Amino acid sequence: MDWSWWTRRCVLPCLCVACLAGIVSGCRKEEGKSEAAAAVVPRAAVATVKRGPVAKNLTVAGEFIPFQEVELHAKVAGFIRRINVDIGDKVRTGQVLATLEVPELTAQVTGAEAGVRHSQEEILLAKSQVARAEADHNSLHMAAERLKQAAAARPGMIAQQELDDAEAKDAASEAQVAVAKSTVAAQQQQMDVAKAEQLHYSSLADYSRITAPFDGIVTWRYADTGALIQAGTSNAGSMPVVKVAEVKILRLRIPVPESLAGYVSDGDAADVHVQATGDHFTGKVVRTTGALDRETRSLQVEVDVPNAKSSLTPGMYADVMLTIAGSLHALTVPVDAVDRETSGASVLVVNGSGVVERRAVRVGLETPETVQILDGVREGEHVVVGNLSSFTPGQHVDAQPSVMAVVAGKEE
Repeated sequence: MDWSWWTRRCVLPCLCVACLAGIVSGCRKEEGKSEAAAAVVPRAAVATVKRGPVAKNLTVAGEFIPFQEVELHAKVAGFIRRINVDIGDKVRTGQVLATLEVPELTAQVTGAEAGVRHSQEEILLAKSQVARAEADHNSLHMAAERLKQAAAARPGMIAQQELDDAEAKDAASEAQVAVAKSTVAAQQQQMDVAKAEQLHYSSLADYSRITAPFDGIVTWRYADTGALIQAGTSNAGSMPVVKVAEVKILRLRIPVPESLAGYVSDGDAADVHVQATGDHFTGKVVRTTGALDRETRSLQVEVDVPNAKSSLTPGMYADVMLTIAGSLHALTVPVDAVDRETSGASVLVVNGSGVVERRAVRVGLETPETVQILDGVREGEHVVVGNLSSFTPGQHVDAQPSVMAVVAGKEE
């Protein structure tokens, strides 16, 4: 048998078919491996770091309180002779609200006035004594001078004893003038004391009239005619007479939580809605306590509200929305992109090669949808949104825009 012919006709074709089958099988295996490898790369929903407006709003209940409110006490003890107001009465600055009767005080004022008049009479008497002393001194002084001149013109004509007596009387009269003038000064000082005493008792007499310190309304009345009132200056437990409040301007006091206290500043806008009256208006923060209340751990913030028509009443509540901070060009990411760990906040950034990187970030204002990023990422970078625990740094991912990010972009 011719084996060479058999080999060419049968064996070689079979070998070729087997080789082709092996090559096709190998290609299919390589394609399967590449498809499997492609299937291993997970998809990651990402959002773009971008700039936009962000603001922090706080909605909280506030309470209206009077701009000023004071309980008026008597400064002297006495009986109420007349009370001129009742609750709800409007009062003006300086208006007499009540008058006390203090009999012993009247006697003291009369005595002090008499003391002043007595001092005035004593001064007049002392001044007349000064005038008489000066007249005597002038007479004796002139007599002594004449004797000196005569003795000088004719030596030996005037005895030396007579000259000495004249000079002594001149000096004594001069001393009497000085004494009289000192008496006048002492009497004037005594009159100053008497006037001070008179002013003291006159002031106490004025205190027997209780007056309004400012324009307002009487919110409470504690005493009636004939009631004995103790002096508020000497008795800590003394009963006030009336309470007066200024209500033409009200303070809307708002508690701000500790976490947001650092963002509040004067001039922040406040949107106010009063459910009891239906009033709706805007205002501004005008003052804060500057320190947290130790019991409530909140910062007390006030908005001044004009109330010329008295439509608002102290004690009413209002719903207040405070815009306490904001920026028109803040760097923001979705809330779900921030991983809040014990060591600090971070985000997962997908770089241009599709590799995940963990970045520590410093966050600022936060709204229900977005978080302001102060440091750690740049505008235009992509961060993973949601399901952050499924990705690790260095991992390759297939970055796809987040559905929420796409919807937000369309809304904008």
